[in-house]
Amino acid sequence: MRRLAIYPGSFDPPTLGHLDVIERASKLFDEIIVAVGVNSAKKPLLPDRYRIESLQESTKHLPNVKVEGFTGLLVDFVQSKAALSIVRGLRATADFEYEFQMAMVNRRLASEVDTVFLMTKWEYSYLSSSIVREVATLGGDYSGMVPPAVAKVIHRALRKT
Repeated sequence: MRRLAIYPGSFDPPTLGHLDVIERASKLFDEIIVAVGVNSAKKPLLPDRYRIESLQESTKHLPNVKVEGFTGLLVDFVQSKAALSIVRGLRATADFEYEFQMAMVNRRLASEVDTVFLMTKWEYSYLSSSIVREVATLGGDYSGMVPPAVAKVIHRALRKT
């Protein structure tokens, strides 16, 4: 039986912390699908296709990682892929409360799906997409916070605004 996990998020933008979790999860599972969520209620910095493209470029060195977009309930996407695990990254204890709630809701909706939590490396524990967005939109240097492919798409997106 293949061990398939889904790593969901908005990834707006993907950070080095996200990449760290993807790389480590790729060693634990036979296949990882990085699922870029499309939330119509949010106005993202990066269009969906930019987030997907930059994640594909950033993970091309990982042969067992795919990147796809999805809408709707995460558990529906997970079940449509026949995955049994959701991977979530944790930076600090503040993340745990929210992630624990989401894991319990997902378990209520699909009891066969488990959530696996991975702590990000210490050097990325301060990083979040919202911090990178703020630094980028205010003209700061975000290059050391995101993979090079992501830095390119952020630059491209900011030129268009």
